[in-house]
Amino acid sequence: MQEEKRENFFTELLKFAIVALVIVVPIRLFVAQPFIVSGISMVPTFQDAQYLIVDEATYHFEQPQRGDVIVFRYPKDPSQFFIKRIIGLPGETVHITDDGVSITKADGTVEQVNESYVVNKGNGGDQTYVVPAGNYFVMGDNRPESSDSRVWGFVPRANLVGRVFLRLLPIQDAGLFPGHATEPQ
Repeated sequence: MQEEKRENFFTELLKFAIVALVIVVPIRLFVAQPFIVSGISMVPTFQDAQYLIVDEATYHFEQPQRGDVIVFRYPKDPSQFFIKRIIGLPGETVHITDDGVSITKADGTVEQVNESYVVNKGNGGDQTYVVPAGNYFVMGDNRPESSDSRVWGFVPRANLVGRVFLRLLPIQDAGLFPGHATEPQ
């Protein structure tokens, strides 16, 4: 009788493991993936060693938006992952001055970017960038300490992994869509 219970237990355990794999593996591969912040380029929005979950599915159904915090493959070395904020969209012109950032949209309208999330100012002087089709202009929130599109260029759409969906750790800072552009910091 004990032998039957033991076999039944292992059969049930095997079934559970198979069901778990069938559910977890596709989610991990196609829907969400973990990401650990490394560095200070997004301070104060994200601190070094914070644990995030990245939504990989949304950008298959909708276009990235200005202000989205994204994780992407670094264009100069796709084996590395970076986290930055989208500032310029395809076809726009990004104007950077000491006073802030403005965008000339494809239709010619000009918009001042509300960057209440930027605490450490310092955009690096007056610069203008025309964002090519299929690319994005990204910047870190800690402007003086961020290596971003001002230094190494645009991020191709194909390099986008997804947008930051959830901050898990530290627990006291946990939340949905952390760093959203309209979220007070």
